[in-house]
Amino acid sequence: MGVRKGRSDSTFRDEALADLALLPITVDPETGRQAWGATAKLAARHRLSLYDAAYLELARGRCLPLATLDSELQVAAAAEDVALIEMRS
Repeated sequence: MGVRKGRSDSTFRDEALADLALLPITVDPETGRQAWGATAKLAARHRLSLYDAAYLELARGRCLPLATLDSELQVAAAAEDVALIEMRS
């Protein structure tokens, strides 16, 4: 989406995806259970997509910082006391 909207270029995307591939990523079993409850309320409160709210909910629930270039998600993270990882585009 960032490439399509002109916020970043394909080189940045490819480098970011290569970096992500090195991380020990696991699936959170609570995400699906929370989707139509707490996550939907979080989405409504901050006018986020359910996808973005799920990402925010996961960071909040795990006490992890959030990595995003999306300004609306950054504002919501600040409102929910979720730290942000400084990113460059």
